[in-house]
Amino acid sequence: MNIFNKTRLIFSFFLMITSFYSYSQSNVFKVTLDAGHGDHDFGAVYSGRIEKNIALAIVLKVGKILELNPNVDVIYTRKTDVFIDLVERANIANRANSNIFVSIHCNANKNTAADGTETYVMGLSKVASNLEAAKKENSVITLEKDYKRKYEGYDPNSPESMIGLTLMQEEYMDNSISLASKIEDNFDKLGKKLRQGGVKQAPFMVLHKAYMPRVLVETGFVSNPTEGNILNSEEGQNDIARAIAEAILSYKREYFGSGTPEVSEAKPVKDTTPAKKVTETSVAKNTPKGTIFKVQLIASIKKTPLEPKNFKGLKNVTMLFENNIYKYFYEETSSYDAAQKYLKEAKGKGYGAAFLIAYKDGEKISIQDAIK
Repeated sequence: MNIFNKTRLIFSFFLMITSFYSYSQSNVFKVTLDAGHGDHDFGAVYSGRIEKNIALAIVLKVGKILELNPNVDVIYTRKTDVFIDLVERANIANRANSNIFVSIHCNANKNTAADGTETYVMGLSKVASNLEAAKKENSVITLEKDYKRKYEGYDPNSPESMIGLTLMQEEYMDNSISLASKIEDNFDKLGKKLRQGGVKQAPFMVLHKAYMPRVLVETGFVSNPTEGNILNSEEGQNDIARAIAEAILSYKREYFGSGTPEVSEAKPVKDTTPAKKVTETSVAKNTPKGTIFKVQLIASIKKTPLEPKNFKGLKNVTMLFENNIYKYFYEETSSYDAAQKYLKEAKGKGYGAAFLIAYKDGEKISIQDAIK
C-alpha cells in the first residue's frame, strides 16, 4: 500500500470516528438535576429532618440511576452542601443546553398532618396553597448577595409580581406538564408510602429562568412525622429517586426515542400513558388515517400566522388549538426515520425544545406505540 492510500485510509477512519462522535453527541439526552437549598440555606427543618440534605441525597440517587444509561448526560447544580443562587441554577441548565430541568425539594406546613407529593410546572396560579409554596421557595433569594439589584422589581412575598416575566413559560408548558405527570404517576405507584398530590402550577423563580421543559418536585412533607421519616430514610429516598428517574427515562423514550436501552438500578416502574388525560389522548382534526409522526415546535397562548417567516423559515407548519393553547407542528410522515430528520432540522433552526409526537387514526399515541 503506497503512502497516498495509507493517508486516505487514515483520513477516512478519522472521518468515521468524528462522524460517530458527532452523531452520539447529538443523540445525548441532557438532564439538569437541582437539589434545592444548600449551605446556610437549610430549607425546611423539623425534628432533625433537614430539607437541603434530603434533597441532595435524592438528587444524587436519581443521577446515579440516570448515569447508568450511556445516552443520558446528567448535569448537577450542586453535588455538595453549597449555596447556589436561584438564577444561577437555571443558568447552569441553560449553558448545558439541557433537554429538561428537574428541581427537587421537600415541602413543609405548620399543619403537621399535611402530606403528599406535588410536582409543579411554571405558571401563574390563584390557588392560595400553590402561591404559598412558591413564596416559601422564592424567599431564598433574600439570602443571596446583592439580591435587590439582581431581582429588581420582584417581591418574593408577591409571586404575582412575576406576571410580566412569564413570556417564555408557554413554549414549554406541554412538555413540562407531561414530565410532571409521569413523575406524579410514578409516585402514585409507591402505594401507601407516599400520597400522590398531583401536578400543580405556581410561579417558582428557579423554573422561570430555565429555558426548557422544567418541573419542581416537592417530594413530601418533612413537617409530617411519618412522611418526614420516609424522606429521611435510605429506603424512602431510593424509592423516590427511582420513581423520578423512571419518569425521566419514560419522558425521554416518548419524546426523544429510545436509543440505547435504558437501565435502572431496580425493577423499573411500569411505563403507562394515562388514558383519561386530555393532553395525552386528544384527537387532531384533519390527521390522516394510519400512524403519523409530527414535530411539535412550540405550544403558545398566542395565535401565529402559518407563514415560514414566523417559524424561522420552516415550511409545512400546521396548527392545533387544544385546551386554550395553540400547538404548532412541522411536517408529518408515516416514517419514523424521516420524522427524526425533520426533528433534527427543526432543532437546527433553533427549536431546541422541539419533540416528536405520533397519531394513530387521529388519536395521539406514544412514540413507542407508534414505532411498534
